[in-house]
Amino acid sequence: MRDVLCVPLDEENELVLATDCSGGIGLKQDDVVNVPYDVVAYYGARVAWMELMSIGATPKAFVLQNFVNDHAWHALVAGVQQTMEELQLSLPITGSSESNMPLMQSAVGFVAVGTVRKTEKRINFTPTDACWAVIGEPLVGEAVIHKKDRMLPLSLFRMLLHVDGVYEMIPIGSKGIWHEWKLIHGDKPIHCALPLHASAGPATCVLVSYHRKQAPLLQSLAQTLFYPIVNEL
Repeated sequence: MRDVLCVPLDEENELVLATDCSGGIGLKQDDVVNVPYDVVAYYGARVAWMELMSIGATPKAFVLQNFVNDHAWHALVAGVQQTMEELQLSLPITGSSESNMPLMQSAVGFVAVGTVRKTEKRINFTPTDACWAVIGEPLVGEAVIHKKDRMLPLSLFRMLLHVDGVYEMIPIGSKGIWHEWKLIHGDKPIHCALPLHASAGPATCVLVSYHRKQAPLLQSLAQTLFYPIVNEL
C-alpha cells in the first residue's frame, strides 16, 4: 500500500498527504542505530517527499512530529531542509515537539503535504506492455550510511519525474521490491539482479515503469543503479 492519502478538494484537485516515521534511530542511549538528528530527518523526509511527488503531486508544506526533545528540533529541521534543497523546493515547515515526557528512544514523524490534479495523478496507469526496472539498491540501517552511493539520489529522482515515457515510480520500503511488484502484478514471477525481499529502508530504490524506447536514456541517467526486471515465463 502506498503511504499516501488523497482527499478531494474540489472537482479537479486533491489534497495529498504522504507519511513516514522513524523509531530507535538517533542519539539516545537506547537507540538501535546512532546517527545525528539531521540525518534522521533527512531520510524520513526523503521517504515522504518521494511518496508525494511520485504520484504527480506538487509539494506545498512539511510537518515534523518530534518525540526526541526540544533540543533536537533545529537539527531535524536542517535535515528536512537538505531534502528540499536537493529537490529544488522552498516550502514552509511546521510541527510539534514532545517536551513533557522523556522517551528512552528517539522517535520522529514526517508528513509531506501537497496537491494534485485528478487527471494528472500517476497511480495505476502503466500500460500493459511497459518495461520495468529498479533504480537504486535496497538498503537499511547502517548500510544506508555506509553504502550511500548505491542509493537513488534525490536529484536523480527529481530528474526522472520529468522524463517522457516514464509512467510510474513507486518508492520501495521495508517490505522490499517483491511486495510492491506483487501489489501490481500478483504472483507473476520475475528476475532481477537485486534481492527481491530485502528491505529498502528509507526508499533507497524505486520501481519504475517506462516505455521500452526510453531504456537507453534511463540506463544513461542511472548508470550502475539501473536494474532491469525480466518477466519469467
